[in-house]
Amino acid sequence: MNPLIEFCVNNLLSGAEKALQELENDDRLDVVSYSCLTYCDTCATSPYALVEGEVIKGDTPDELIHNIYTYLYDEDFLDKVN
Repeated sequence: MNPLIEFCVNNLLSGAEKALQELENDDRLDVVSYSCLTYCDTCATSPYALVEGEVIKGDTPDELIHNIYTYLYDEDFLDKVN
């Protein structure tokens, strides 16, 4: 089973769309978006995603991508060697 990455549509408009598009290209991940994830304070302040239920944030979309992969590797959701 692939790790689940969830995005809020409202946050996509704030810059997280780049992260969603890049992560969708990784077939090791299941990436979905919802109309609202109910993390409105986080959504209003930075790009974020739920990764296996954990809130992962970044100051920029690129940092969000980096932080998501770091979390996935650190928590052994992905192998460090392809």
